[in-house]
Amino acid sequence: MQGINPEFLLQAYQMGIFPMAMEDGEIGWFSPDPRGIIPLDRFHVSRSLKRVIKSGQFEVRINYAFGEVLDGCADREETWIDQTVRESYMQLHARGDAHSVECWMKGELAGGLYGVAIGGAFFGESMFSRQANASKVALAYLCDYLLQRGFSLLDTQWTTPHLRRLGAIDIPKARYMEVLRRAIGSKMSFV
Repeated sequence: MQGINPEFLLQAYQMGIFPMAMEDGEIGWFSPDPRGIIPLDRFHVSRSLKRVIKSGQFEVRINYAFGEVLDGCADREETWIDQTVRESYMQLHARGDAHSVECWMKGELAGGLYGVAIGGAFFGESMFSRQANASKVALAYLCDYLLQRGFSLLDTQWTTPHLRRLGAIDIPKARYMEVLRRAIGSKMSFV
């Protein structure tokens, strides 16, 4: 299975565009207005999530099982991750451009997320949980990790009620493009 050309895909992200597999087998390209982001300094960690994090029930790893995270994200009734999309992100991961943050419990993958890093921007693609709170712990870890490395943008594409509870906001596309240009112009490294 041939994926999307990695250079083309990275250029699309730099223009605020991302792909999703459609029901008809085609790849759709999207650039929502408004655009969902999580301001890294405003990620909301509830008291209950703080307790889960402090409990140490999850071991957080980065890029340990990228393919498994993709498969976990695709394992739902309706998915935008088909074989073409999967192969595309596997190629980006092999190049060092796509990354996963994983929560492990007792040696098993409990949840996580994946996305693409360019400059000081991280484009969150999808997340999943097999254990309660696993994806939230992964997202909390990601926000802290990005802040520590000087990243300035965490793109969520759209907001959902779940993401809004965690601090996600919608911003107009014109504003997003300004933030995006500054972020991708930064020389940051995800790992």
